[in-house]
Amino acid sequence: MTLQMKYPYLDTSLAIDVRVTDLLTRLTLEEKISLMPTHQAAVPRLGLEEVWVGGEAAHGIVSRGGTAATVFPQPIGLANTWNTQLMYRIGSVMGDEARALNNHNSQHGLMRWAPTIDMERDPRWGRNEEAYGEDPHLTGKLAASLVRGMQGDHEKYVKMVASPKHFYGNNNEVGRLDGSSSIDPRNRREYYLKAFEPAFTEGGALSIMTAYNEINGTPALEHADIRGVLKGEWGMRGFAVCDGGDLSQTVDFHKRYESHAESAAAAIKAGIDTLTDDAQLVCDAVREALERQLLTEADLDEALTNMLRVRFMLGMMDPAEGNPYKAIPMSVVASKEHGEAALQAARESIVLLRNENGLLPLSAKKLESLAVIGPLADEMLRGWYCGELPYKITPFQGIQSRLNSKTVSKTNGLDRIAWRSVRNGQFLKVREAAEGEKPVLAAGSADLDGAEIFAHNDWGWNAHSFLASSNGKFVTTETDMKATVSADEVYGWFVKESFQLVLQEAASEADGGQIYRLLSWNGHPIAAADDGELIVGENAGYQTSDSLYERIVLKDGVEEAAQAAAQASAAVVFVGNNPVVNGKEEIDRFSLELPPSQERLIRRVAETNPNTIVVIVGSYPYALGDIAELVQAIVYMPHGGQEAGTAIADVLFGDYAPAGRLPMTWYASESQLPSMLEYDIRKGKRTYQYFDGEPLYPFGYGLTYSPFEYRDLALSSSVLKGADDTLELSFTIENVGSLTSDEVPQLYIRAEQSTVERPIKQLRGFTRTCTEAGASQRITFRLPASELAFWDVSRERYCVESGEYSILVGRSSTDIRLTAHIQVEGETVPPRSLSAWTWAESYNEYESVRLEECREGGTAVAPVGGTGWIRFDNVDFDSEVFTFEAKASSGESAGGTINIWLDAIDGPAIAKYNVAMTGGWHNWSTVGSSIVSISGRHTLYVQLEGAIRLNRLRFQ
Repeated sequence: MTLQMKYPYLDTSLAIDVRVTDLLTRLTLEEKISLMPTHQAAVPRLGLEEVWVGGEAAHGIVSRGGTAATVFPQPIGLANTWNTQLMYRIGSVMGDEARALNNHNSQHGLMRWAPTIDMERDPRWGRNEEAYGEDPHLTGKLAASLVRGMQGDHEKYVKMVASPKHFYGNNNEVGRLDGSSSIDPRNRREYYLKAFEPAFTEGGALSIMTAYNEINGTPALEHADIRGVLKGEWGMRGFAVCDGGDLSQTVDFHKRYESHAESAAAAIKAGIDTLTDDAQLVCDAVREALERQLLTEADLDEALTNMLRVRFMLGMMDPAEGNPYKAIPMSVVASKEHGEAALQAARESIVLLRNENGLLPLSAKKLESLAVIGPLADEMLRGWYCGELPYKITPFQGIQSRLNSKTVSKTNGLDRIAWRSVRNGQFLKVREAAEGEKPVLAAGSADLDGAEIFAHNDWGWNAHSFLASSNGKFVTTETDMKATVSADEVYGWFVKESFQLVLQEAASEADGGQIYRLLSWNGHPIAAADDGELIVGENAGYQTSDSLYERIVLKDGVEEAAQAAAQASAAVVFVGNNPVVNGKEEIDRFSLELPPSQERLIRRVAETNPNTIVVIVGSYPYALGDIAELVQAIVYMPHGGQEAGTAIADVLFGDYAPAGRLPMTWYASESQLPSMLEYDIRKGKRTYQYFDGEPLYPFGYGLTYSPFEYRDLALSSSVLKGADDTLELSFTIENVGSLTSDEVPQLYIRAEQSTVERPIKQLRGFTRTCTEAGASQRITFRLPASELAFWDVSRERYCVESGEYSILVGRSSTDIRLTAHIQVEGETVPPRSLSAWTWAESYNEYESVRLEECREGGTAVAPVGGTGWIRFDNVDFDSEVFTFEAKASSGESAGGTINIWLDAIDGPAIAKYNVAMTGGWHNWSTVGSSIVSISGRHTLYVQLEGAIRLNRLRFQ
């Protein structure tokens, strides 16, 4: 009897959940354990193949084994497009290529870690390139469209599985493995969760990856929102997975448990269905958890039900017939059609930031000569989580193809230098390598003629790379102990092609050079050994003086660029960042500014050529200072797309009119930002929603070559009756310029009065549409009244409040062209009662507190700096109150106090309670006693002093 005939779980006519249940009954306990890691073992007797859950797909499929697949711009660039239809197309391309690769070799996984939905509340976050900006509505809609495209629209089978990440509150790299994000209920519901929701409720995502960080003291992989919100409210039918290594990190970094068995049990009970860690470690931990009765087999069955359901939805247990996705051939991977999608994405991702006097577009016919300048002029750098590019077109290549016989000069603006060892007086050169070995850098040339010449790229903040002219390779310390000249690119988790230079201030200059101490990427000295070879000296017993080198400038790159610019009709300067230097996973940015070396290049070129165009090729927003007005034109584009050079050339010469919009605020200065660890966007005045300063470029900003007029705003009604009502609004846009162009109309709303502080404005609709020159079109948005809601902490639900709301239509968050007002017949927030137990985190306002864990339920409020307070508004003490009770904890012998005020905090407290040490932060006691009588409606202040945490309170 064949396997197919024998078991019901192989019967494709049965419902998937019936098949999953049948399969579970046939698995032994040990086989179930083997399926808990993301590297799931094969069960040959039941026809289950080995499966690797996971793989990257941030902006294209990253294949196993280096097979080149279509590469799109970085996700932050995809967000620039503001185009949900394009995102669906990109998702579909990724789904097709994932399937084709998997059909060719099952080691290419079908369950991919994408998209990144984390809110980019701070431009200093090192991973800003990976997500879709600072607004939950924009991020949610783009992500949902991408997910739909990735997973496909077949009635029975899923093309691939999207696993949005990182759920949630993940927006700083420093301390990301053990830090806690303090997020109160309104921020949680209105901002952080709101961004993830559409990927599941609209996109149907079948997986979620949790974050490394804690949320209010609870590790994300154990947070109640996995079950309560994700699987409960949003109805996710797939599996939850923790981020890589998080099982062990809960022990090693969070210091939460003493054993991996405890960590595994807690994660699985919280709703994690598969664990991303060493497979043997996971299996051993789960087995031990079962033996210690921390887990039951039923717990494993629940997790495996979610995991196996997805495997069935992918058709992993079914014959190829009937599943159209199993017929997708390898020929689609990096195909011409997919390359066209990459080109469209690259074009639409470009944002025009400045264009004084109509300098852009350039005329290929009228332009006599052009200087293409800068360290990124002839580069196409890969973004992080990016696969091998099938091909790449650099900006210079794209520009050169447009100008053909015209004079196009190219200079990268980098100094050409030589190095001389202080130890032996010899110049550095590339030493010939033995067969099978990499060429070594050595101090072995007696004169400058034999020295290696390097292009020195100063990326800023003491990160430098050196490209050898003799072999076109970068210097790297990738090989243990030795510095070799063998790297094709500056890239990697540890960027070993990056070096630090420490100027020796006491050293005298000689031959026009200065003496530096040369250090590796991680601060180890690079010493000249006895035989001249450069090695990691700290590991070999060499002295500090052995790592000193004289830097001799043979050609000043900035001056060379200035000369080229002076001889050209116009100059285009390409500056920006390397995607893996000074800002990436594990590294937050040091500054919002361009590297000083690049600023010097821009200034010098602009001095010599008034027709200077700056193209910022970057992974995140910048603060430009006076550079913002120094040159006539500024363009922003992301890294990572194979067609970036074609796209920027199309834009510069008017073959494509740019219409990208910024998905993040570009601040004028870092001084406009609060602490990196401030997760309250309201108190921190973060993002366009609450920022009340003057940005450099606002959220939603982007210029076009053709101006657009907005007119004739019409509303279906001036009154919305309740949360279930919907407003339809329409308006006309007209392209009054001479070029066909896309336009991105944006709909914002604002509550004009409220019982709580509301955002200055909130995005609630957008579309990207193409309009021919001189033509007009009617744009329509639908606005459900539910989109006007805020999270009412007093009743723990969304509330559409009665009152007046502004309808704002424009080209950006600050360029509002049309305005209307509507009345909403919604709710009036009633007075709140504190007679029942009330979570302390459900305050209306606070000062100097943060949220921590309470293992008895909910979270706890703790003072920051010794003293803080929380406030409850419009409290109705409907009868005389004589007793106050609170659940509190103190982990220190000194304890703390709870002070209570009515209506103001500057007078004497009406009550004061001491909280003695409770024996640790996870031990809670009830404190309280009789107090003076209270009646009527009041504002209640609860002040916390000392080593204290407050979980909940009530008045009786």
